[in-house]
Amino acid sequence: SNQPNRDLIMKLIIPMAGRGTRVRPHSHTTPKPLLPVAGTMIIERIVETFARTLDRKIEEIVFILGPDFGRDIREALTEMSERHDAKATFGVQETALGTAHAVACAGDSLEGEVIIVFADTLFDTAEAVSVEGADSVIWLKEVEDPSRFGVAVHEGDVIKGFVEKPSEPISNLAIIGVYYFKEGRELMKEIQYLIDHDITGHGREYQLTDALDRLIKNGKLFKIATVDEWLDCGTLPAWLDTTTQVLEKENHRFHSYEDTTIHPPVYIGEGVEIAGSTIGPHVSIEDGASIRDSVVRTSIVQEGAVVVSSTLDKSTVGARAEVVHMTGEVHVGDDSRVMGRV
Repeated sequence: SNQPNRDLIMKLIIPMAGRGTRVRPHSHTTPKPLLPVAGTMIIERIVETFARTLDRKIEEIVFILGPDFGRDIREALTEMSERHDAKATFGVQETALGTAHAVACAGDSLEGEVIIVFADTLFDTAEAVSVEGADSVIWLKEVEDPSRFGVAVHEGDVIKGFVEKPSEPISNLAIIGVYYFKEGRELMKEIQYLIDHDITGHGREYQLTDALDRLIKNGKLFKIATVDEWLDCGTLPAWLDTTTQVLEKENHRFHSYEDTTIHPPVYIGEGVEIAGSTIGPHVSIEDGASIRDSVVRTSIVQEGAVVVSSTLDKSTVGARAEVVHMTGEVHVGDDSRVMGRV
């Protein structure tokens, strides 16, 4: 029968095994989806968006991790899931063999209703999203230059196929990396077909879009969900830019600090100490950081970091890092120490 099995629960599957090379040095210690944007991890912001916009409740979150992700990361993800009344389970992708392969690493969890999110994108939509009556729903965003993206070819709200980085302007609706499937097993079957027959695409990797094309050819009904806002966190400039846009939207409150001028919008976490400084606009300071005698603009200062006698712009300072007498744009990884000349 086509009735979904109500014993199965709605799952969110989040592949995050990639090493996030474009947000180094921060991804050496923290997987990209766990990086904060104004006080909340990217991945938690994604979960909150679904809680707000989706007509289903997510009851389990399946995280696909890299082989070297430690216990602290699992603990952080388990806590985050529990905050949203969802159970956390984990799969491991030993080698990065592409988007379809990453999804397949969910194993037996890939059954019943699933949403798959590749987690370096934040997105938002004013309208609620309904997945009723579709075999699959693909989240899309209208873009100026479709040649940089995978796009969906559609008639009305029905998707007819996918094209990776089209040279001809056949569609300006880009795939943002968020997918719903009414039956995860059917997707798994098509991914298995690609792997068994060694059907690879770009970069000799198993591509999710190839599995989707097979489902569409089998007569599955694919529908469109469009988003108003799609923010990329995949590179350092993008992470800063996304933080800037989120700060503009969220209007966080802040205390006053000794001999300090604050130009909003800013985010200032718990237990932050600031003295003799000028902060903002577009600065996000995570819990327990300390800034003295400094000017900080358009920057991210992670938890427990210390900035002294510095002038920072478009900078990212890792957790517990120390930055002293530095000027300009700096990107300092967790637990590092940099000192300029006095």
